[in-house]
Amino acid sequence: MITLIGKSLAKKGQEFVFLGPAEACEDCRFKSSCIGNLEKDRKYEIIDVKDNEQKCKIHAEETVIPVEVDRAKINLLTQSKSIFEGSTFTYNAPDCDEETCEFRDLCFPEGLMENDKCIVLKNDGKHKEECKKGYKLNKLTLGFVI
Repeated sequence: MITLIGKSLAKKGQEFVFLGPAEACEDCRFKSSCIGNLEKDRKYEIIDVKDNEQKCKIHAEETVIPVEVDRAKINLLTQSKSIFEGSTFTYNAPDCDEETCEFRDLCFPEGLMENDKCIVLKNDGKHKEECKKGYKLNKLTLGFVI
């Protein structure tokens, strides 16, 4: 999908989380092509940068560039033992209340939401460090089934 991003951020491989539109976006003539296809709280990766530039008041350089994006791959720690590369599953957040855990960002990664349909792109096997709750965790790289 195509969106617009600040000129200084428009680099192939750059990832970002769309946090929602700024107030100034409401009346912008580029709103539909810029943020119309993006989902709030989703993580995206820029896969191609286009040549055209447009003016935009909310970005630092006041310039945006069209980019092609896909949902970014997500790294996840999970308890599931029956997940293998190529398998699909529905993500359900773990039952964990450890707010200060160093692995929290991997158990509850940005861009992944409850009931998302995912495909396991890579299974890195057992996570080597111990979970505070005593869970046996596997590290996965996920894509999305849309």
